[in-house]
Parts: sequence; C-alpha cells; structure tokens
Amino acid sequence: MSMDKVFGIAGSALAAQLVRMNTTASNLANAANTSATEEGAYKAKRTVFRTLLQDQSIGDQTRYAGSIDIGNIVDDPTPSPRSYDPGNPSADADGYVYQSNVNEVAEMVEMTAAARSYRNNIEVVNTAKQMMMRTLEVMKS
Repeated sequence: MSMDKVFGIAGSALAAQLVRMNTTASNLANAANTSATEEGAYKAKRTVFRTLLQDQSIGDQTRYAGSIDIGNIVDDPTPSPRSYDPGNPSADADGYVYQSNVNEVAEMVEMTAAARSYRNNIEVVNTAKQMMMRTLEVMKS
C-alpha cells in the first residue's frame, strides 16, 4: 500500500470521526429541549459510516478502497419520553411535554469513542510520516 493511500484512508477516518463528534455535540446541546408534540421533540442523531470497497474518483480527488464515508445521518428511533409539567410553556393542552430522546450517558460514551478513534488515526498519520522520514534518511546514505 502506498503512503498516499495510508494518508487518504486515515484522513477519511479523521473527517468521519469529526462528523461523529459534531453530531454527538449537537445531541448533547439539545438534550434538554422540550416540545408539545412527540414529532416536535428533538431526536438524537446517529452518524452512519460506510466503507468504500473500491477506489473512487470525485472530481480531482481520489478516495481509496478502505476509506470511510459518511453514509447518512439518521434520527434515533427511540421514543421521546413524555412527562407531566403543566407549568412548562411547551406543554400541550393536557399539561404534558415531550423531551428529547437523547441519553446523555450514551452520548458521553459516543464522544469518548469518537475521540479515541480520532486519536488512533492521528497515530497512523504520525507513524506513516516517521516511516517516510526514515526512508528518506536511508536513501541519503
């Protein structure tokens, strides 16, 4: 595998984990939102990754087989919890509000996993860079 492929694959993984982290941050930011209807309640977002099975050219950019691509960002299908809070300005006629379906503990686990994956791919890039530098040193000798 050539070094440009290593950098391309690791770079795609870094970009994917950044999207995952942004999605998780959005979920946490909206965790306390309420609505008068279940449809209006904030739904947690989930990032769906897909692996490219063959090289793809998009314009002047080549995406290598094994790269990560964002397949989609979908709503979490978990039902929104309903609670009785007649004093809440978002309450419906019966005094109920629908909360977001964001599980803050699960989101923190998701954020930790994204950060670790990001860090691992940084290590891949650093290791590849070190290998290139050592190769250049050997070639100078």
